[in-house]
Amino acid sequence: MAFPKNSFILVFLLICSLSWNAWAKVEMTMDESVEVYLGDLADIPCQYVFSEQPRAVMIQWFVRNPGSSSRERIYYGDNTQQIVDDGTDFTGRITVSDIGDQEGVLLTIQDVQLTDEREFFCQVNGMAAGNGEGKTHLRVFDPPEASVIEGVHTGISVTNELPSRIASCEARNSFPKPNITWYRDSSPLTPTHGQINVVTLVTRESSGFYTVQSELQYKVAKEDKDALFSCEVSYYVPEGVRTAKSKVINITVHFPTTIIELWKESPQGLVKEGDTVELRCQGDGNPPPPFTFNREQEQETALEASDDTLVLREVIRGDSGVYQCRALDLDTYEQVTGDMQLTVHYLDPAVVVPKDSEILLKGESLTATCNALSSLETTTVWLKNGQEVGKGHMLFLQDATYDTAGEYVCEVTVSSLPGLHTSGSVHIIVQGAPQMKDADREVEMDEGTGKWVNLSCEAHAHPLTTISWTVTGSQSWHEVLTRATEHSTISVVSIKVTSDITAFCNATNDIGTETKSFSIRAIPMVTSTAPYSPAEGNGVIIVVIILCILLLAILGSVLYFLHKKGKIPCGRSGKQEITKENPNKDDIVMEMKTNTKTEDAGLLKGINGDKNGPSDQVTMDTKAIR
Repeated sequence: MAFPKNSFILVFLLICSLSWNAWAKVEMTMDESVEVYLGDLADIPCQYVFSEQPRAVMIQWFVRNPGSSSRERIYYGDNTQQIVDDGTDFTGRITVSDIGDQEGVLLTIQDVQLTDEREFFCQVNGMAAGNGEGKTHLRVFDPPEASVIEGVHTGISVTNELPSRIASCEARNSFPKPNITWYRDSSPLTPTHGQINVVTLVTRESSGFYTVQSELQYKVAKEDKDALFSCEVSYYVPEGVRTAKSKVINITVHFPTTIIELWKESPQGLVKEGDTVELRCQGDGNPPPPFTFNREQEQETALEASDDTLVLREVIRGDSGVYQCRALDLDTYEQVTGDMQLTVHYLDPAVVVPKDSEILLKGESLTATCNALSSLETTTVWLKNGQEVGKGHMLFLQDATYDTAGEYVCEVTVSSLPGLHTSGSVHIIVQGAPQMKDADREVEMDEGTGKWVNLSCEAHAHPLTTISWTVTGSQSWHEVLTRATEHSTISVVSIKVTSDITAFCNATNDIGTETKSFSIRAIPMVTSTAPYSPAEGNGVIIVVIILCILLLAILGSVLYFLHKKGKIPCGRSGKQEITKENPNKDDIVMEMKTNTKTEDAGLLKGINGDKNGPSDQVTMDTKAIR
């Protein structure tokens, strides 16, 4: 077969060209991908090395069109010119510059858009020195908005056979598409047939962003009532992968009641009659079922209650018993019951024997008892005038005296329940003949004549005693005080001592008589005279002499004065009567007194006969002779 001449020439040139290229080559170096955030600036380097120095280098940048295999040129440059192609998505946003001291160029894209995520091709042609091509995939990232989680607002029953919708989680406006993972507490949830389903919906917005919605379907159990659910969004960034967790939510789990507990809310401790008792009922189901209260022995009679609380006011011992709380589960229609024993403690009024009062003869004995019926152990004490005189429910009074008489109070308390206490009393009356202290011993005393003496006498007895006095040796006496109480009588008399006195106090009642005697020895009152002292006599004489001399001097002075005035006639033959005026001169009085305050004769004297009487007053007056 013959070929045209021109054909041989073309084949020859092609063979020569291929032979030349086989010896000349260029090595290309480009990043597999470049990652940037939306809106940032992207640098895509293109490095090349020729095996032989080219005379000229022509560089072109291409970009792959979205959704196809075709390419579009966006830049051309050689030794003489650099041209950015018009009419492309990158017109006005790209520049190409040299890479420092290395052979190569740098494509810079400003304000990166989502649509810029493509493959970029760098084509280098050195003519006879060779040509080559490399590519870089530009990846654009934009994190999603904060995730939004929302749980269901209704309760979810554990009796549901299929997984129920628990919550939904949404991650909006992200590029590229984010992923959502569900967590229960801190454990990730993996889809499991019949237990866990995760439904994911991915939406590509017109802006190019992705919105991912995820729904968790979960078969709940009773243990999930306190569980916390959350979602985690993972998204890509230039540095790798980041995650962001949502807030946690709790779901309402409905489960049937299996156990009911009934307890006493108040009062704390033991219950006594008169208390207000509050019983509370609680079940382990959710929602709590309606409760019904009743007594075990009266199951058909429902007690009036408020929700889960039963209030018993002013309880009595008859309210003791077993109380029940019943609940009917509306899902399973099963009835569950809880119960408790309520004991109302009591203490009956104290019963004292003998009752009210009891009369004893002096010297007799008596056993008093005090009993109070109680549901708890009691403690009994006996008191008289506020002082403890016995313990236990029996009081023994032996060999009764008048001191035995009085009111005895028994107090019954419950140590384990201080609010329970009661008391009773008995009045003891002791009868007998009058009794006086030291009646068999005569009271003796000495007292001055003319003084008053108070004698007192006190007798104890029942029935009431009458006291009378018998006094010999004095007619001046009278009773100044008489006072009687339930078991004693006191009498006080005041006697004037004129001579030796014997007094008898007679105490008498219907049973007998007792007498007490007093003996008073009268002591005469003596006035003492002070003995004469020679020294005192000389002193008196000297004083008298001085007074006389002074009187004579005064008298002489007066006579001389009258003579000078001519009042005294001298040398007359007849006598004139001279009238001597007797001036009233004050008497000279010397008084000696012995004063002692008069004691009040109305004061009471003790039985020992203390002496208190009026003192005498002695007055001596001495008057001068005119």
